[in-house]
Amino acid sequence: MIDPRFVFLAAGLSLFGGFGYVRDTLKGVTSPNRVTWGLWALEGIMAFFVEVQEHVGLASVMTLMLGLVPLVVVVASFRNAHAVWKIGRFDLSCGVVSFAGLAFWALVHEPTIALTSFVAADQIAALPTLRKSWIAPMSESPRLFFLGSANCALTLLTLRHLTTSGALFPGCVLLMDLTIGLLIATRLGTRVRVRPSPWRTSVS
Repeated sequence: MIDPRFVFLAAGLSLFGGFGYVRDTLKGVTSPNRVTWGLWALEGIMAFFVEVQEHVGLASVMTLMLGLVPLVVVVASFRNAHAVWKIGRFDLSCGVVSFAGLAFWALVHEPTIALTSFVAADQIAALPTLRKSWIAPMSESPRLFFLGSANCALTLLTLRHLTTSGALFPGCVLLMDLTIGLLIATRLGTRVRVRPSPWRTSVS
């Protein structure tokens, strides 16, 4: 375990990554998926207020960053017409399911089930951006996601005890952010999709 005050370093990493992502969005270099970012903003802010009521402590700072940074990203996406990613049926379907999970989380009173519902909603909200990072990595910026995974790693290290309630959410965010960041940085999806099939034969 490391000093709990390291959570402020984690928050600083999120702010730094968020600044770069917002800057790229305003320039039209990055086109955030509003379904993902809008739900991330809602989830982070809702979770922060719940953690404050539950007296979670300094770890709630990380949760607040997970809400505020996406909120600023969504606002920035409306400032540049080139920073608009077209929303399709897959995005909307993920949004509806994720929102339903959030509603269930807000209504259920069993802590473990509520936490599982919240984490599932968060991961489903990420799917449109995960898919986007596979099919169009050039429309994304990886730094925020790498810094987000570092944020969560630091938060996990500040925990005195690794419990499901304390580790599940930051652990899942760490894995998702790292996966998205790697897909963007390596452009793996683009390379795989343009690679000729070994079974394809030419016809003369």
